[in-house]
Amino acid sequence: MSKSVHVEEIPYFHDSCELFERIRDLPRAAFLDSSVPQGSTGRYDILTAQPWTTDVPGLPPGAGEPETRQFFHELQLFQNTHYSGIQPVSSDIPFCGGLLGYLGYDAGKGLHNIAGSTSSSPFPSVQLCAYDWCIVQDHLLQRATLVFQSRVGPRERQDIKARLQQPPRRNAARFELDTTFTSSVSPQQYKTAFDRIQRYIQDGDCYQVNLTRCFSALYSGDPWVAYQTLRQLAAAPFSAYLSLAQDATLMCLSPERFISLHGHRVETSPIKGTRPRHADPQLDESARQDLRASQKDRAENLMIVDLLRNDLGRSCVPGSIHVDRLFDIQSFPTVHHLVSTISGELHSGRDAWDLLRDSFPGGSITGAPKRRAMEVIEELETHERDIYCGSIVYVSADGRMDSNIAIRSLLCDQGVVRCWGGGGIVADSDWQQEYQESYDKVSKFLTALEDSVRG
Repeated sequence: MSKSVHVEEIPYFHDSCELFERIRDLPRAAFLDSSVPQGSTGRYDILTAQPWTTDVPGLPPGAGEPETRQFFHELQLFQNTHYSGIQPVSSDIPFCGGLLGYLGYDAGKGLHNIAGSTSSSPFPSVQLCAYDWCIVQDHLLQRATLVFQSRVGPRERQDIKARLQQPPRRNAARFELDTTFTSSVSPQQYKTAFDRIQRYIQDGDCYQVNLTRCFSALYSGDPWVAYQTLRQLAAAPFSAYLSLAQDATLMCLSPERFISLHGHRVETSPIKGTRPRHADPQLDESARQDLRASQKDRAENLMIVDLLRNDLGRSCVPGSIHVDRLFDIQSFPTVHHLVSTISGELHSGRDAWDLLRDSFPGGSITGAPKRRAMEVIEELETHERDIYCGSIVYVSADGRMDSNIAIRSLLCDQGVVRCWGGGGIVADSDWQQEYQESYDKVSKFLTALEDSVRG
């Protein structure tokens, strides 16, 4: 069978939500969203649905290191079996079909053989689907491209194109909370965990541990309505909306790239250091400058840069790893972040799945050293992270890959919506400030959705 890929241009939309509304009722609809509605956009949005198979290698609950490494090997075999011979369509098309979905935090626990890592969550630790068509919106070139793999027949192509030409179905969909959000961790519980981390740090056991808490509420209605509300409030370049199995929905407004692979170029951009935005311009600039000058935040950031250089070193050519930017300030609608960028050249004979396996989970959401930090997290956190601190990822049929750190994420499942917040604890951290920061990072999300309760 031919491995050719068919590409054709379709009308471009400034707001990809208008296109996604035409396909989101199809099975496993997925929207990788870089667009910032306030006028500043990322470059690419990827929209897809109707995977040709959901029978993609999965990860059993409680998998240890051998089983998890075998899982990544099986993903390589799946990729090589179904997509071998497919060449890049264009440097301007990052995804031409392939595997897309998420790797949850538990996949990282398996890779690092964290003792007692059997999850009590009923939610799958991995969900990936294999797609054979997609829409790529290129906001730089203001061009939309419809991409089909050869297995998509003429009738299905025509059905998809006809659907895209129809106006989106407008309905009276709603989303509302039936309760306000509650935290999984009280201030005293947080302080107890914080104090334990401080003892570990003082004993030289670790240098930084990412401590999180979970906020949950009951909801009813359509999560897509909630996503559009949050997107207007706090859109970010690595956002996503995924329709998952059993009517679950993942909404993510992440500002953080995990790892990308384009050709042989590897890039990662960890975030460490956060300040909330202010409506007053002077206060906002003061917060920005405070972050820029913070020795604590710079030290945290540098720890993770060193960790990620080591992670990339497992898959990249020796001597090719460089810190391209250190301690950049990047401003998003709700927060300022301290961001660094590291790049390298992928070793010949390695692929995207090797790279993900050898670097997962991202160091910015574990701490350092990674394995010990994850052991401490397993000991002290009382809630499941599920997709939070994992990664939403695609590996294109032509081998190109991109992924985020799944922070600023909300998981809607069986009438419950959960959202997580956290931060890195280091030697000079203050527990009350860290407790507040874990809320500040998601507070505007929570209060925006709680307006439906108060209203």
